[in-house]
Amino acid sequence: MIQWPSELILDIARRRSVVFLGAGISRSCKNKEGKSPKTWIEFLNFAINSIQPNKHIKSLIKKEDYLTACGVIKEKLGRDAFNNLVIGEFLSPGYSHAPIHESIFELDSRIVATPNFDKIYETFANHKASGSIRIKHHYDADIAEAIRRKDRMILKIHGTIDTPDRMIFTRKDYAEARAKYKSFYSILEALALTHTFFFLGCGFNDPDLQLLLEDNFFKHASNRPHIILVPKKSIHQDLIGLIQNTMNLKILTYSSSNNYAELFDSLQNMVNLVEQERDVLRNDSNW
Repeated sequence: MIQWPSELILDIARRRSVVFLGAGISRSCKNKEGKSPKTWIEFLNFAINSIQPNKHIKSLIKKEDYLTACGVIKEKLGRDAFNNLVIGEFLSPGYSHAPIHESIFELDSRIVATPNFDKIYETFANHKASGSIRIKHHYDADIAEAIRRKDRMILKIHGTIDTPDRMIFTRKDYAEARAKYKSFYSILEALALTHTFFFLGCGFNDPDLQLLLEDNFFKHASNRPHIILVPKKSIHQDLIGLIQNTMNLKILTYSSSNNYAELFDSLQNMVNLVEQERDVLRNDSNW
């Protein structure tokens, strides 16, 4: 069982957290045919099947330069063909939520952020919450106003499959978004100062994660780390200290054996710990 830091439990209980859902969370979902959403690498390798020659794109993928590879693929396929490919992968299959989404919802974090284009978690969460959760995108002009309200919200930081032309998927998209929507990224930085981010299903090579945490860590001295949860085999022990000391991240690991049983059991245990902490807060009114 994962040993959760007491500060993380308290921050989630007080709703001073941002639960950040990466592609690994959607990967656990399936549709009626048993298909799961592709990872970024799987999608890129699938997309290049119709592009010849594609050796140079394969080389970019091998070097983990996914943003550039995606940009080349989009340019080669053309806007309409690329959008059809993305919609066909992340929307049309009709993926259902997975049990892990239920535990995430039960944590009742007021803010959930995700770079995922799919609508799996937001569809499930808004069904459970009778449509009361606000969905905001990086290009919305009223995000600051929405955050100051009491409403629950999901921040779609890379956009949504509903509007593929406005998704952040390539190196050009990233550069344009950071120039055009500076206020949004300022809001994310402010949240990283005032809230604890809890990263689930994320990799360390995510550009948003790197920029957000590295910038904040070196701009503002802080001893309160954010938390990331990763499989034990996904990171070498020698890298843990380096990442923690450059990104202000505390790395928690779990075993992938028995179909990730430790992860699911630990998250459900976290739900119980958070509820216990909220009971204490209700009794002593020390919010």
